[in-house]
Amino acid sequence: MKRNLLIVGVLGAFAASAQAQSSVTLYGMLDAGLVYANNAGNHSNWQQGSGSVSDTYFGLRGSEDLGGGLHALFKLESGFNLNNGGFNQDGMFNRQAYVGLQSDQFGTVTLGRQYDSMVDFLGPLSEAGAGYGNNLSAHPFDNDNLDNSFSIKNSVKYRSANYAGFKFGGLYGFSNDAGQFSNNRAWSAGASYTAGPLNFAAAYLQTNNSRNFNTGGAVTAGQSNKGNLTADLQRTFGAGVNYAYGPATVGFVWTNTHYDGLIAASQGGTSFTLPTGTNLHLNNFELNGRYALTPALNLDAAYTYTDGKLTGSNGTGDPKWHTVSLQADYSLSRRTDVYVEGVYQHASGQLGNAGANVAIINTLSPSTSQNQVAAAVGLRHRF
Repeated sequence: MKRNLLIVGVLGAFAASAQAQSSVTLYGMLDAGLVYANNAGNHSNWQQGSGSVSDTYFGLRGSEDLGGGLHALFKLESGFNLNNGGFNQDGMFNRQAYVGLQSDQFGTVTLGRQYDSMVDFLGPLSEAGAGYGNNLSAHPFDNDNLDNSFSIKNSVKYRSANYAGFKFGGLYGFSNDAGQFSNNRAWSAGASYTAGPLNFAAAYLQTNNSRNFNTGGAVTAGQSNKGNLTADLQRTFGAGVNYAYGPATVGFVWTNTHYDGLIAASQGGTSFTLPTGTNLHLNNFELNGRYALTPALNLDAAYTYTDGKLTGSNGTGDPKWHTVSLQADYSLSRRTDVYVEGVYQHASGQLGNAGANVAIINTLSPSTSQNQVAAAVGLRHRF
């Protein structure tokens, strides 16, 4: 009897030790509210919104301590629409799904579906990125992916450890297409540096032939319910900086995106008319800021000027957008907050043979005029 109790006790000790060295966490974000747009399509519109400010998603993440500063890790993450419970994109784990190894000294290598370096390094400095999480204020069509409209499949990714505030990394997404190595592949690289209140980051992203005829490649065209442009070649690079002083943070982000051979465009789940086969060059200049009036109440503001140039056999153009957003956010607890937001966008210029440019506030249907106003009030809960 004593011998059996001893065996049970030893096995229990091993089980407790193994459990202490590994962990699995359920996490997520729920964002629901009411959204008004004065011109979404041909009409003003009141609607219940899901993810107007922050994406709505849930996920599982876990890690295991392998000893010697080495860890095994994984993440499975799904974006969905809180209004109807349906997935936002293709597949169940449509945002991220990866497994990898992390070294405390040398960094992390992961394999699977993952976000690129624009999202990882530059996104946190943008009003639409992870730092502020404001989807309505994303740059037109989210042309630089700072609002993480898509993730990269078949990808191998490296992120360095933190070396006295300096971090860097890169990603490569395979086409998985036999005999056509570059048919729908992607690669990205970026770096950031933090020194006290100062943060700086730069990143680059390139996708090749993200067409629907190779849906098993790195990027699936039109995979998101957000704005998206599809082209034979996309090249995006940018840099940003922000500075915190007491309760205030101010920042500036610049991105430059080239689309060669436009194939399709959509915005808020609605097709957008652009001359196919043409080339579109966009420069985004964003100034943003945040001020904590109290520990619970934050005010956010951003202005983005987007300067575009359209060239090609199907016409030329000079589309431009001015986007202004204001937001107040009040924390009811560490996990729950309420927000109110207003966004105004003015468009100008021409879209080649497609005619005059129109306003296209992110996540909403395109306006039929040069101006669009949107307002949102909502509730967020993190778990």
